[in-house]
Amino acid sequence: MNPTDMTAVELVTAFSSGELSPVEATRSVLDEIAARNGEINAYCLVDEEKALAQARRSEERWRTGYSKGLLDGVPISIKDVFLTAGWPTLRGSQAVDEDQPWDVDSPVTARLREDGMVLLGKTTTPEIAWKAVTDSALCGVTRNPADTGKTAGGSSGGSAAAVAAGLGPCSVGTDGGGSIRIPAAFCGVVGFKPTHGRIPLFPASPFGPLAHAGPITRTVEDAALLTDILSLPDHRDPTALAPPLTTFRSALAREVLGMGVAYSKTLGYVTVDPEVGDIVDAAVRKLDEAGLPVTEADPGFDDPLAAFEIMWSAGAAAMLATFPQGTRDKVDPGLGEIWERGEQVRAVDYLDARAVATALGITMGLFHQTHNVLLTPTVPIPAFEAGHDVPPGSPASGWPQWTPFTYPFNLTQQPAISIPVGTTAGGLPVGLQIVGPRHSDDLLLAVARFAEHTLS
Repeated sequence: MNPTDMTAVELVTAFSSGELSPVEATRSVLDEIAARNGEINAYCLVDEEKALAQARRSEERWRTGYSKGLLDGVPISIKDVFLTAGWPTLRGSQAVDEDQPWDVDSPVTARLREDGMVLLGKTTTPEIAWKAVTDSALCGVTRNPADTGKTAGGSSGGSAAAVAAGLGPCSVGTDGGGSIRIPAAFCGVVGFKPTHGRIPLFPASPFGPLAHAGPITRTVEDAALLTDILSLPDHRDPTALAPPLTTFRSALAREVLGMGVAYSKTLGYVTVDPEVGDIVDAAVRKLDEAGLPVTEADPGFDDPLAAFEIMWSAGAAAMLATFPQGTRDKVDPGLGEIWERGEQVRAVDYLDARAVATALGITMGLFHQTHNVLLTPTVPIPAFEAGHDVPPGSPASGWPQWTPFTYPFNLTQQPAISIPVGTTAGGLPVGLQIVGPRHSDDLLLAVARFAEHTLS
Protein backbone atom coordinates (compact mmCIF):
# COMPACT_ATOMS: atom_id res chain seq x y z
CA MET A 1 0.00 0.00 0.00
CA ASN A 2 1.17 3.52 -0.80
CA PRO A 3 2.09 5.28 2.47
CA THR A 4 0.02 8.29 1.41
CA ASP A 5 -3.10 6.10 1.51
CA MET A 6 -2.41 4.68 4.97
CA THR A 7 -3.98 5.74 8.25
CA ALA A 8 -1.89 6.69 11.25
CA VAL A 9 -2.61 3.32 12.89
CA GLU A 10 -1.58 1.46 9.74
CA LEU A 11 1.66 3.42 9.57
CA VAL A 12 2.56 2.62 13.17
CA THR A 13 1.84 -1.06 12.55
CA ALA A 14 4.14 -0.98 9.52
CA PHE A 15 6.88 0.81 11.49
CA SER A 16 6.64 -1.77 14.25
CA SER A 17 6.94 -4.71 11.87
CA GLY A 18 9.76 -3.13 9.88
CA GLU A 19 7.73 -3.20 6.65
CA LEU A 20 8.01 0.58 6.37
CA SER A 21 10.15 3.25 7.95
CA PRO A 22 9.14 6.76 9.09
CA VAL A 23 11.59 8.18 6.55
CA GLU A 24 9.91 6.29 3.70
CA ALA A 25 6.48 7.38 4.86
CA THR A 26 7.52 11.00 5.28
CA ARG A 27 9.28 11.07 1.93
CA SER A 28 6.17 9.70 0.19
CA VAL A 29 3.95 12.34 1.81
CA LEU A 30 6.39 15.15 0.98
CA ASP A 31 6.46 13.98 -2.65
CA GLU A 32 2.66 14.00 -2.72
CA ILE A 33 2.60 17.51 -1.27
CA ALA A 34 5.02 18.68 -3.96
CA ALA A 35 2.83 17.12 -6.64
CA ARG A 36 -0.62 18.19 -5.45
CA ASN A 37 -0.44 21.18 -3.14
CA GLY A 38 -0.28 23.57 -6.07
CA GLU A 39 -3.82 22.70 -7.15
CA ILE A 40 -5.31 22.34 -3.65
CA ASN A 41 -3.36 24.93 -1.63
CA ALA A 42 -3.69 23.07 1.66
CA TYR A 43 -0.24 24.02 3.03
CA CYS A 44 1.10 27.52 3.60
CA LEU A 45 4.42 26.18 4.94
CA VAL A 46 6.26 22.90 4.32
CA ASP A 47 9.60 22.21 6.01
CA GLU A 48 11.06 19.21 4.23
CA GLU A 49 14.44 19.39 5.92
CA LYS A 50 13.08 19.40 9.48
CA ALA A 51 10.45 16.78 8.68
CA LEU A 52 13.03 14.34 7.32
CA ALA A 53 15.33 14.99 10.28
CA GLN A 54 12.49 14.12 12.67
CA ALA A 55 11.66 11.05 10.60
CA ARG A 56 15.27 9.84 10.76
CA ARG A 57 15.27 10.14 14.54
CA SER A 58 12.02 8.20 14.70
CA GLU A 59 13.40 5.56 12.35
CA GLU A 60 16.35 5.04 14.67
CA ARG A 61 14.01 4.65 17.66
CA TRP A 62 11.95 2.03 15.86
CA ARG A 63 15.11 0.24 14.75
CA THR A 64 16.24 -0.12 18.36
CA GLY A 65 12.81 -1.28 19.51
CA TYR A 66 11.87 1.94 21.30
CA SER A 67 8.71 3.87 20.47
CA LYS A 68 8.59 7.38 21.89
CA GLY A 69 4.80 7.68 21.77
CA LEU A 70 1.54 6.40 20.38
CA LEU A 71 2.13 7.73 16.86
CA ASP A 72 5.92 7.98 16.75
CA GLY A 73 7.06 8.74 13.21
CA VAL A 74 3.62 9.45 11.77
CA PRO A 75 3.58 12.59 9.57
CA ILE A 76 1.16 15.31 10.66
CA SER A 77 0.30 18.89 9.78
CA ILE A 78 -1.02 21.67 12.02
CA LYS A 79 -3.26 24.61 11.26
CA ASP A 80 -1.42 27.92 11.08
CA VAL A 81 -2.93 29.23 14.29
CA PHE A 82 -0.84 27.08 16.65
CA LEU A 83 2.44 28.56 17.83
CA THR A 84 5.35 26.46 16.58
CA ALA A 85 8.95 27.10 17.57
CA GLY A 86 11.03 27.72 14.46
CA TRP A 87 8.07 28.48 12.19
CA PRO A 88 6.03 31.68 11.87
CA THR A 89 2.38 31.62 12.91
CA LEU A 90 0.76 34.14 10.59
CA ARG A 91 -2.90 33.10 11.07
CA GLY A 92 -3.59 33.81 7.40
CA SER A 93 -2.99 37.53 7.91
CA GLN A 94 -0.76 40.01 6.13
CA ALA A 95 -0.84 42.13 9.30
CA VAL A 96 1.25 39.67 11.35
CA ASP A 97 4.96 40.50 11.41
CA GLU A 98 6.79 37.42 10.17
CA ASP A 99 10.15 38.83 11.28
CA GLN A 100 9.82 38.26 15.00
CA PRO A 101 11.04 35.51 17.31
CA TRP A 102 9.08 32.30 16.90
CA ASP A 103 10.43 30.28 19.80
CA VAL A 104 7.34 29.00 21.64
CA ASP A 105 5.32 25.84 21.04
CA SER A 106 1.60 25.82 21.73
CA PRO A 107 0.36 22.91 23.86
CA VAL A 108 -0.80 21.14 20.69
CA THR A 109 2.60 21.42 19.03
CA ALA A 110 4.44 20.44 22.20
CA ARG A 111 2.37 17.27 22.65
CA LEU A 112 2.96 16.20 19.04
CA ARG A 113 6.72 16.67 19.41
CA GLU A 114 6.76 14.76 22.69
CA ASP A 115 4.96 11.87 21.03
CA GLY A 116 7.56 11.72 18.25
CA MET A 117 5.25 12.67 15.41
CA VAL A 118 6.79 14.21 12.27
CA LEU A 119 5.69 17.82 11.74
CA LEU A 120 5.35 18.39 8.00
CA GLY A 121 4.27 22.02 8.01
CA LYS A 122 1.35 24.34 8.56
CA THR A 123 -2.01 24.34 6.84
CA THR A 124 -3.98 27.27 5.51
CA THR A 125 -6.64 29.22 7.38
CA PRO A 126 -8.73 32.29 6.60
CA GLU A 127 -7.51 35.39 8.42
CA ILE A 128 -7.56 34.68 12.21
CA ALA A 129 -9.79 31.67 11.38
CA TRP A 130 -12.82 33.94 11.17
CA LYS A 131 -15.02 32.17 8.61
CA ALA A 132 -16.21 28.76 7.38
CA VAL A 133 -14.30 28.77 4.09
CA THR A 134 -10.54 28.93 3.67
CA ASP A 135 -9.11 31.78 1.62
CA SER A 136 -7.03 34.83 2.41
CA ALA A 137 -5.11 37.59 0.70
CA LEU A 138 -1.96 36.07 2.21
CA CYS A 139 -2.37 32.47 1.03
CA GLY A 140 -5.04 32.44 -1.66
CA VAL A 141 -7.92 29.97 -2.00
CA THR A 142 -7.85 26.45 -0.57
CA ARG A 143 -9.76 23.98 -2.74
CA ASN A 144 -11.64 20.75 -2.21
CA PRO A 145 -9.78 17.60 -3.33
CA ALA A 146 -13.11 16.05 -4.38
CA ASP A 147 -13.63 18.93 -6.85
CA THR A 148 -11.08 21.71 -7.00
CA GLY A 149 -13.73 24.12 -8.20
CA LYS A 150 -15.39 23.83 -4.79
CA THR A 151 -14.45 25.14 -1.37
CA ALA A 152 -12.79 22.90 1.18
CA GLY A 153 -14.77 24.66 3.91
CA GLY A 154 -13.13 26.27 6.89
CA SER A 155 -11.66 27.57 8.88
CA SER A 156 -9.57 24.39 9.16
CA GLY A 157 -9.94 23.87 5.43
CA GLY A 158 -6.24 23.42 4.79
CA SER A 159 -6.09 20.61 7.34
CA ALA A 160 -9.14 18.80 5.97
CA ALA A 161 -8.02 19.19 2.36
CA ALA A 162 -4.54 17.88 3.21
CA VAL A 163 -5.89 14.75 4.89
CA ALA A 164 -8.44 14.09 2.15
CA ALA A 165 -5.83 14.50 -0.61
CA GLY A 166 -3.23 12.20 0.97
CA LEU A 167 -0.95 15.07 1.96
CA GLY A 168 -0.56 13.58 5.43
CA PRO A 169 -2.75 11.11 7.32
CA CYS A 170 -3.83 13.53 10.04
CA SER A 171 -3.88 17.15 11.10
CA VAL A 172 -4.95 19.34 14.01
CA GLY A 173 -7.40 22.19 13.56
CA THR A 174 -9.53 24.53 15.63
CA ASP A 175 -13.31 24.85 15.87
CA GLY A 176 -15.09 27.95 17.15
CA GLY A 177 -18.34 27.53 15.20
CA GLY A 178 -17.82 24.40 13.13
CA SER A 179 -14.32 24.99 11.78
CA ILE A 180 -13.24 21.34 12.15
CA ARG A 181 -16.56 19.69 11.31
CA ILE A 182 -17.51 21.81 8.29
CA PRO A 183 -14.35 21.15 6.21
CA ALA A 184 -14.32 17.51 7.37
CA ALA A 185 -17.85 17.11 5.96
CA PHE A 186 -17.06 18.95 2.72
CA CYS A 187 -13.84 16.98 2.12
CA GLY A 188 -15.03 13.55 3.26
CA VAL A 189 -12.88 12.98 6.34
CA VAL A 190 -13.36 12.70 10.11
CA GLY A 191 -13.37 15.88 12.18
CA PHE A 192 -13.66 15.77 15.98
CA LYS A 193 -14.39 18.70 18.30
CA PRO A 194 -13.94 17.41 21.86
CA THR A 195 -15.55 18.92 24.93
CA HIS A 196 -14.35 22.46 25.55
CA GLY A 197 -11.10 22.37 27.51
CA ARG A 198 -10.29 18.76 26.69
CA ILE A 199 -7.31 19.91 24.59
CA PRO A 200 -5.34 22.74 26.24
CA LEU A 201 -4.81 25.97 24.30
CA PHE A 202 -2.18 28.68 24.59
CA PRO A 203 -2.41 31.54 23.95
CA ALA A 204 -6.06 31.61 24.94
CA SER A 205 -8.32 31.94 21.93
CA PRO A 206 -9.99 35.35 21.50
CA PHE A 207 -13.18 33.41 20.83
CA GLY A 208 -13.01 32.21 24.42
CA PRO A 209 -15.67 29.68 25.43
CA LEU A 210 -16.46 28.91 21.79
CA ALA A 211 -12.96 27.70 20.93
CA HIS A 212 -11.88 24.07 20.71
CA ALA A 213 -8.92 22.27 19.15
CA GLY A 214 -9.24 18.80 17.68
CA PRO A 215 -8.05 16.20 15.19
CA ILE A 216 -8.88 15.82 11.51
CA THR A 217 -8.17 12.28 10.33
CA ARG A 218 -9.25 9.52 7.96
CA THR A 219 -10.68 7.27 10.67
CA VAL A 220 -12.30 7.56 14.07
CA GLU A 221 -9.55 5.39 15.57
CA ASP A 222 -6.90 7.86 14.42
CA ALA A 223 -8.98 10.69 15.91
CA ALA A 224 -9.15 8.86 19.24
CA LEU A 225 -5.38 8.28 19.30
CA LEU A 226 -4.65 11.92 18.51
CA THR A 227 -7.07 13.00 21.23
CA ASP A 228 -5.16 10.81 23.69
CA ILE A 229 -1.97 12.65 22.74
CA LEU A 230 -3.44 16.16 22.69
CA SER A 231 -5.40 15.82 25.96
CA LEU A 232 -2.29 15.70 28.13
CA PRO A 233 -2.12 18.65 30.55
CA ASP A 234 -0.40 21.98 29.99
CA HIS A 235 -0.08 24.52 32.81
CA ARG A 236 -0.55 27.43 30.41
CA ASP A 237 -4.28 26.76 30.04
CA PRO A 238 -5.96 27.21 33.44
CA THR A 239 -9.36 26.42 31.89
CA ALA A 240 -8.33 22.98 30.62
CA LEU A 241 -10.01 19.86 31.91
CA ALA A 242 -8.28 17.29 34.09
CA PRO A 243 -6.45 14.57 32.16
CA PRO A 244 -8.71 11.65 31.22
CA LEU A 245 -8.57 8.58 33.45
CA THR A 246 -8.65 6.12 30.55
CA THR A 247 -7.62 6.31 26.91
CA PHE A 248 -10.02 7.33 24.19
CA ARG A 249 -8.71 4.60 21.93
CA SER A 250 -9.65 1.94 24.47
CA ALA A 251 -13.15 3.46 24.70
CA LEU A 252 -13.76 2.59 21.05
CA ALA A 253 -14.49 -0.98 22.14
CA ARG A 254 -17.33 0.20 24.36
CA GLU A 255 -20.71 -1.47 23.74
CA VAL A 256 -23.15 0.93 22.10
CA LEU A 257 -25.86 -1.38 20.77
CA GLY A 258 -29.28 -0.43 22.11
CA MET A 259 -28.14 3.05 23.12
CA GLY A 260 -30.73 5.80 22.81
CA VAL A 261 -30.12 7.89 19.68
CA ALA A 262 -32.04 10.93 18.49
CA TYR A 263 -32.07 12.14 14.91
CA SER A 264 -32.97 15.72 14.11
CA LYS A 265 -32.85 16.41 10.39
CA THR A 266 -33.52 20.14 10.81
CA LEU A 267 -33.11 21.05 14.52
CA GLY A 268 -36.61 22.40 14.01
CA TYR A 269 -35.54 25.38 11.90
CA VAL A 270 -32.97 24.42 9.23
CA THR A 271 -33.68 24.01 5.53
CA VAL A 272 -31.65 21.06 4.21
CA ASP A 273 -30.63 20.42 0.61
CA PRO A 274 -32.80 17.47 -0.53
CA GLU A 275 -29.88 15.37 -1.76
CA VAL A 276 -27.90 15.93 1.44
CA GLY A 277 -31.01 15.10 3.46
CA ASP A 278 -31.62 11.86 1.56
CA ILE A 279 -28.01 10.71 2.06
CA VAL A 280 -28.11 11.41 5.79
CA ASP A 281 -31.55 9.80 6.11
CA ALA A 282 -30.23 6.62 4.49
CA ALA A 283 -27.22 6.54 6.84
CA VAL A 284 -29.45 6.96 9.89
CA ARG A 285 -31.73 4.13 8.74
CA LYS A 286 -28.72 1.81 8.45
CA LEU A 287 -27.65 2.67 11.98
CA ASP A 288 -31.13 1.95 13.27
CA GLU A 289 -31.17 -1.40 11.47
CA ALA A 290 -27.71 -2.24 12.85
CA GLY A 291 -28.83 -1.93 16.47
CA LEU A 292 -28.76 1.76 17.35
CA PRO A 293 -32.47 2.46 17.81
CA VAL A 294 -33.11 5.92 16.38
CA THR A 295 -35.91 8.24 17.49
CA GLU A 296 -36.70 11.34 15.47
CA ALA A 297 -36.59 14.21 17.94
CA ASP A 298 -35.67 17.90 17.84
CA PRO A 299 -33.77 19.23 20.88
CA GLY A 300 -36.30 22.01 21.32
CA PHE A 301 -34.30 25.23 21.04
CA ASP A 302 -34.60 28.21 18.72
CA ASP A 303 -31.77 29.22 16.41
CA PRO A 304 -29.12 30.84 18.66
CA LEU A 305 -27.52 32.70 15.74
CA ALA A 306 -27.83 36.17 17.30
CA ALA A 307 -26.05 35.13 20.50
CA PHE A 308 -23.35 33.31 18.57
CA GLU A 309 -22.66 36.31 16.32
CA ILE A 310 -22.32 38.63 19.32
CA MET A 311 -19.73 36.37 20.92
CA TRP A 312 -17.97 35.72 17.61
CA SER A 313 -17.68 39.38 16.58
CA ALA A 314 -16.57 40.44 20.06
CA GLY A 315 -13.80 37.83 19.98
CA ALA A 316 -12.63 38.91 16.55
CA ALA A 317 -12.57 42.57 17.59
CA ALA A 318 -10.63 41.75 20.77
CA MET A 319 -7.95 39.93 18.80
CA LEU A 320 -7.67 42.47 16.01
CA ALA A 321 -7.31 45.28 18.56
CA THR A 322 -3.92 43.80 19.40
CA PHE A 323 -2.72 44.04 15.78
CA PRO A 324 -0.57 46.97 14.58
CA GLN A 325 -2.12 50.31 13.70
CA GLY A 326 -3.31 50.33 10.10
CA THR A 327 -4.41 46.70 10.18
CA ARG A 328 -7.99 47.66 9.33
CA ASP A 329 -6.92 48.52 5.80
CA LYS A 330 -5.22 45.12 5.31
CA VAL A 331 -7.75 42.61 6.58
CA ASP A 332 -10.35 40.66 4.63
CA PRO A 333 -13.29 43.07 4.02
CA GLY A 334 -15.72 40.61 5.60
CA LEU A 335 -13.51 40.39 8.66
CA GLY A 336 -13.40 44.18 8.77
CA GLU A 337 -17.18 44.24 9.03
CA ILE A 338 -17.07 41.69 11.86
CA TRP A 339 -14.43 43.84 13.58
CA GLU A 340 -16.64 46.92 13.42
CA ARG A 341 -19.62 44.97 14.68
CA GLY A 342 -17.61 43.54 17.54
CA GLU A 343 -16.42 46.96 18.64
CA GLN A 344 -20.06 47.93 19.17
CA VAL A 345 -20.81 44.99 21.47
CA ARG A 346 -21.48 46.17 25.03
CA ALA A 347 -20.53 44.11 28.05
CA VAL A 348 -24.21 43.61 28.85
CA ASP A 349 -24.81 42.34 25.29
CA TYR A 350 -22.00 39.82 25.67
CA LEU A 351 -23.32 38.64 29.04
CA ASP A 352 -26.80 38.29 27.56
CA ALA A 353 -25.32 36.12 24.80
CA ARG A 354 -23.54 33.99 27.39
CA ALA A 355 -26.88 33.59 29.17
CA VAL A 356 -28.38 32.26 25.94
CA ALA A 357 -25.49 29.80 25.68
CA THR A 358 -26.07 28.67 29.26
CA ALA A 359 -29.78 28.14 28.69
CA LEU A 360 -28.98 26.21 25.53
CA GLY A 361 -26.58 24.01 27.47
CA ILE A 362 -29.26 23.26 30.06
CA THR A 363 -31.73 22.37 27.30
CA MET A 364 -29.25 19.98 25.73
CA GLY A 365 -28.36 18.50 29.11
CA LEU A 366 -32.03 17.67 29.66
CA PHE A 367 -32.31 16.29 26.12
CA HIS A 368 -29.41 13.93 26.77
CA GLN A 369 -31.17 12.55 29.84
CA THR A 370 -33.34 10.71 27.31
CA HIS A 371 -31.06 10.49 24.25
CA ASN A 372 -27.43 9.44 24.63
CA VAL A 373 -26.40 11.14 21.39
CA LEU A 374 -27.92 13.39 18.76
CA LEU A 375 -27.51 12.87 15.01
CA THR A 376 -27.82 15.69 12.45
CA PRO A 377 -26.42 16.50 9.04
CA THR A 378 -23.08 18.24 9.59
CA VAL A 379 -23.78 20.88 6.96
CA PRO A 380 -27.16 21.25 5.21
CA ILE A 381 -25.58 21.78 1.78
CA PRO A 382 -22.74 20.26 -0.24
CA ALA A 383 -19.57 22.22 -0.91
CA PHE A 384 -20.10 25.27 -3.12
CA GLU A 385 -17.87 27.28 -5.44
CA ALA A 386 -14.47 28.15 -4.03
CA GLY A 387 -13.66 31.80 -3.40
CA HIS A 388 -17.03 32.74 -1.92
CA ASP A 389 -17.93 33.28 1.74
CA VAL A 390 -21.53 32.19 1.14
CA PRO A 391 -23.01 30.00 -1.61
CA PRO A 392 -23.58 32.08 -4.76
CA GLY A 393 -27.24 32.97 -5.06
CA SER A 394 -27.89 32.16 -1.40
CA PRO A 395 -29.87 34.62 0.75
CA ALA A 396 -27.23 34.16 3.47
CA SER A 397 -25.33 37.33 4.32
CA GLY A 398 -22.71 35.64 6.50
CA TRP A 399 -21.12 32.23 6.92
CA PRO A 400 -22.99 31.08 10.07
CA GLN A 401 -26.27 31.30 8.18
CA TRP A 402 -25.36 28.42 5.86
CA THR A 403 -23.93 26.16 8.58
CA PRO A 404 -26.59 26.20 11.32
CA PHE A 405 -25.94 22.65 12.59
CA THR A 406 -22.49 23.36 13.98
CA TYR A 407 -22.31 26.60 16.00
CA PRO A 408 -25.02 25.70 18.56
CA PHE A 409 -22.70 23.04 19.95
CA ASN A 410 -19.87 25.50 20.36
CA LEU A 411 -22.19 27.59 22.49
CA THR A 412 -22.93 24.50 24.62
CA GLN A 413 -19.27 23.34 24.53
CA GLN A 414 -20.38 19.76 23.80
CA PRO A 415 -18.28 17.23 21.92
CA ALA A 416 -19.30 16.73 18.29
CA ILE A 417 -17.83 14.73 15.43
CA SER A 418 -18.42 14.64 11.67
CA ILE A 419 -17.95 11.40 9.78
CA PRO A 420 -18.37 10.90 6.02
CA VAL A 421 -21.54 9.02 5.02
CA GLY A 422 -21.73 9.31 1.26
CA THR A 423 -21.41 11.56 -1.75
CA THR A 424 -23.80 13.48 -3.95
CA ALA A 425 -24.41 12.56 -7.58
CA GLY A 426 -21.72 15.13 -8.36
CA GLY A 427 -19.18 13.35 -6.14
CA LEU A 428 -19.23 15.85 -3.26
CA PRO A 429 -18.89 14.35 0.25
CA VAL A 430 -21.67 14.57 2.84
CA GLY A 431 -21.10 14.38 6.60
CA LEU A 432 -23.12 13.08 9.54
CA GLN A 433 -22.72 15.00 12.80
CA ILE A 434 -22.89 13.11 16.10
CA VAL A 435 -23.25 15.21 19.26
CA GLY A 436 -22.84 13.95 22.81
CA PRO A 437 -23.27 15.39 26.31
CA ARG A 438 -20.43 17.45 27.76
CA HIS A 439 -17.53 15.28 28.92
CA SER A 440 -18.79 12.26 26.95
CA ASP A 441 -15.93 12.27 24.45
CA ASP A 442 -15.31 8.56 25.01
CA LEU A 443 -18.96 7.65 24.41
CA LEU A 444 -19.14 9.86 21.33
CA LEU A 445 -16.03 8.30 19.77
CA ALA A 446 -17.40 4.81 20.42
CA VAL A 447 -20.68 5.65 18.67
CA ALA A 448 -18.79 7.28 15.81
CA ARG A 449 -16.59 4.19 15.41
CA PHE A 450 -19.67 1.95 15.31
CA ALA A 451 -21.29 4.24 12.74
CA GLU A 452 -18.11 4.36 10.65
CA HIS A 453 -17.91 0.56 10.49
CA THR A 454 -21.64 0.16 9.87
CA LEU A 455 -21.69 2.64 7.01
CA SER A 456 -18.40 1.72 5.33
